[in-house]
Amino acid sequence: MSLGDEYENTGGYGGTGQTRTRMPDSGGGPHGGGRRGGRTSSRSLVTVVGVVVLLIAAIAFANRGGDDSSKDEADDSPKAAATAPSGKKPVQSANAGIPSGFAHDRQGAESAAANYAVALGSDGMFSPTRRREIVQAIADPSTRDRLQDGFDADYSPDLLKSIGLTANGAAPEGTTFVNRTLPAGTKATAFSENSATVEVWCNGLFGLAGDGSTNPVTNSWFTVTMKLNWSGDDWGVLETTQKTGPTPVPGDSPVSGAEDMSKVVEEFGGFTYAR
Repeated sequence: MSLGDEYENTGGYGGTGQTRTRMPDSGGGPHGGGRRGGRTSSRSLVTVVGVVVLLIAAIAFANRGGDDSSKDEADDSPKAAATAPSGKKPVQSANAGIPSGFAHDRQGAESAAANYAVALGSDGMFSPTRRREIVQAIADPSTRDRLQDGFDADYSPDLLKSIGLTANGAAPEGTTFVNRTLPAGTKATAFSENSATVEVWCNGLFGLAGDGSTNPVTNSWFTVTMKLNWSGDDWGVLETTQKTGPTPVPGDSPVSGAEDMSKVVEEFGGFTYAR
């Protein structure tokens, strides 16, 4: 509710502060008892009205606290908490199924980094065809080939075999491969008009869900750091690194069975991340 709304609902502050003074009756006593009583009543009314007005004004001012139109829009990074939402809508466009068309500002860079972390930490990276689509969609043109070669080397046939996947990244029959990255927060450690360095704190799920799996689904915490460049009309990845943690204390939730884990991965989709 705005200050204007409260003013109209109370009928205006001025009207409630009006007082009337009663003149003393004749024979009111040597000290003017009638008049004195009238003054005491008026003063009490003024005091009460004054307190009410101050309370209403304080409430109206507090309600306006979250709608400060004079705030400097140039500094669009949330101050109260690093993960506080801005209210801006997620992007509407996509490239190879990955959100694209992020804003050319600090917030846009943070949102881009979060969504790129999801793509680079997905099961699609274990498929040569899908991996190429992902890298080509999010890499900056100046580093696209270098990043592609690096990721192809990381996801080698030997790695896939050690996990229990086929050369094309497919899971054995009767199992479901799980590799999902869930951003918990972002932080831009450096930002300029055309470049940004963003850290994305993530929770990850990884493993094979299914009866007889020797590589069950586990979770981990890690931080992905991305260097981004503004090129054309979107942010592109120049470089990406990863480190372990910060890791919270594990809770006491019971572990789900292989069937439940396979089911939930197939039934629950991911998100488009935006501040």
